[in-house]
Amino acid sequence: MIVRKSHIIFLSLLTFLSGCATFYQSQSDKVMCQWGTEQFDLCQFDTKQQRIEALLAAMTLDEKLGQMTMSIWHNNVTPEIIRERFIGSIIHTEGPVPGPTASDWMDKFDEFQREAMNTRLGIPLLTGVDAVHGQNTFEGAVIFPHNIGMGATRNPELIQRAAEITAIEAAGTGFSWTFSPCIAMPEHEHWGRVYEGFTEDRDLTIQATIASIRGYQGEHLWHRHTIAGTAKHYLGDGATTGGVEGGDAVLSEADIRQRHLPTYQAAVEQGVASIMVGFNSVNGIPMHQHRYLVQDVLKDELGFEGVVLTDWNGGIRFGEPHTVINAGVDIAMQPGNHDEFLTKLKASVLDNTVSMQRIDDAVRRILTMKYDLGLFADPFAKREFAEQIGAPEHRKVARQAVRESLVLLKNDNSALPLDRSESIAVVGEHANNSGLQSGGWSIHWQGQKESYAGASTILDGINEFAGNVEFNVDGCSADMQADKVVAVVGELPYAEGLGDSDELWLSETHKNMIRQCAEMGKQVITVLISGRPLIVNDELEISDAFIAAWLPGSEGAGVADLLFSVNGFTPKGKLPLAWPARFGDLPLSQYDDKALFPYGYGMQAF
Repeated sequence: MIVRKSHIIFLSLLTFLSGCATFYQSQSDKVMCQWGTEQFDLCQFDTKQQRIEALLAAMTLDEKLGQMTMSIWHNNVTPEIIRERFIGSIIHTEGPVPGPTASDWMDKFDEFQREAMNTRLGIPLLTGVDAVHGQNTFEGAVIFPHNIGMGATRNPELIQRAAEITAIEAAGTGFSWTFSPCIAMPEHEHWGRVYEGFTEDRDLTIQATIASIRGYQGEHLWHRHTIAGTAKHYLGDGATTGGVEGGDAVLSEADIRQRHLPTYQAAVEQGVASIMVGFNSVNGIPMHQHRYLVQDVLKDELGFEGVVLTDWNGGIRFGEPHTVINAGVDIAMQPGNHDEFLTKLKASVLDNTVSMQRIDDAVRRILTMKYDLGLFADPFAKREFAEQIGAPEHRKVARQAVRESLVLLKNDNSALPLDRSESIAVVGEHANNSGLQSGGWSIHWQGQKESYAGASTILDGINEFAGNVEFNVDGCSADMQADKVVAVVGELPYAEGLGDSDELWLSETHKNMIRQCAEMGKQVITVLISGRPLIVNDELEISDAFIAAWLPGSEGAGVADLLFSVNGFTPKGKLPLAWPARFGDLPLSQYDDKALFPYGYGMQAF
């Protein structure tokens, strides 16, 4: 169930008492809806199930198929198309933004919502966003460490609080739905989405999954500060051969049931509103067409009653729409090619390739999700949350997440903690650039190489606590006076398949920068910004201290809390993946004794 059975009566009562007139909003603001020549009062029904079944019975085929279609708001979709094609949900992702302010965003999505409310049945829209580590599409929102860093904290309460804040800031920009959490368990460092998973460990992933869903969805989806969550990418997305994004995961039935399925079972039991299928295949069958795993296992066996949706363009990318819908998918994410999807799916229904029973099942799930979110009672943006976007108390939690995510791999020669009175040099472009420190899915799909509004950098944090700081983006120079150097190095931002790589090491520029500082007799504290473990043996050897900082997000200043042991803080982070010693050892599992640092390693004292 999307909500517990014990909540259904209360939910129905709440909606009823809130006023049936708000259940549907038509141009005349009347309860009565004109369906052909019939006058139909939806409020004559007392329960959620009765109302949904009545609405479903009144819908035409075109209206049902529209509910099963998601499109991107800025790509060939106008408010009029929402009304004419009965589109049931829209997504915001890479592309134009509605404007610089939260009010601009809410105005735009409310414009689309009004068109949905002006359709024959007035069914509200779902508005979705990839808020995967904060409301990371809005400049000025708080951006948390990516999941790999959150997994390193081993702090479920903090993971839940981060999701709660993300829900508030997403709601404050007009959204009711996030495509998060990603509960992939990365098995190949080559994969460009390693950082989207919390850890390679199943049990820790389950803990993080439960915490995230509780954070996004709260006790009740209809609470104003909650949004719908999405567990993704079902199933085995982190286990593809060679770590290829969208590749094939060769899994035995035991692999599926002992390692991969329990994380989704936990999501279902926690009441996750939706589950997204992955781009990958399992044993040669694309997950978007995998009827056994989607319909038979997820829905029938695990009893998932929420919405199953495709990934980007998934209703057409893997074949004809009927192959996806018949596999058990309920909503197809079609970025601007909704007409093609709708036309083909309708033809498949008319020739009985797709049954009306399957269509009704999908639409029933979608309407239930909208009902549980309270959209029938109040479909418009929750404007009271706009003022909380980027709030100091939110940034304080994100900064805590940063410092607790840092994994201290080495600390020799009393390099750490730093003394506030000593002269310190900071080198490297990653030290003073919030875009570089945040990785992909940060303001833009592929991230960005420039700083963004509201964020603090690692250098900002060091400047908070040290009185004498020298900064050089290119490295150590002959006239540099400091004896200790914080070298901030790492990967450039990437996302999805564009991050798939066999070059799992630092650039020559960054290697040389660390080497040059060490050869000058400086004590070197290396801070590594990366979405995955890298081969850094030489850099570890010549560094006095070495910190795996992952992708800390907007509150980079939190790195300094560890460097200076602010308020007595000592390292807490533990590796969410085993750290490889040699490229030839990849893929490296958490149980592999060839690891340079084993899974769970992390110095807990200086």
